[in-house]
Amino acid sequence: MANTPSFSSFEDFFPFYVGQHSKAATRWVHLAGTLTGTVVGAQFLVRRQWRGVAWMPVFSYGAAWASHFLIEKNKPATWGHPLWSFRGDMRMIATMLAGRDSELGAIAREYKNTTPDAPLADQVIAA
Repeated sequence: MANTPSFSSFEDFFPFYVGQHSKAATRWVHLAGTLTGTVVGAQFLVRRQWRGVAWMPVFSYGAAWASHFLIEKNKPATWGHPLWSFRGDMRMIATMLAGRDSELGAIAREYKNTTPDAPLADQVIAA
């Protein structure tokens, strides 16, 4: 994907991923969307309503992607790195649920300060 950096490991990728979620509101919308998608998906799984399980990503990714466009004004990292983005999302959410969201903000700021030409939230999506 154009303008998407490449990485040699997940540990190299994670600061970029968090940098794409530099605003706390974006991270919290991700958390809400992921938890909602998980609950909805689990309910359909328990009821063995397989078509309903397909709605799980709609809730999870729909909310997350909307936050990128409306809050961060950037493109979701998922588009360039889908598997590492999923792993990054799980790590980011686990960090938030542990009450350490401020650490994520610090990672985002550090990434932005050490990688000034990196595509980050302050770079608006071209129309």
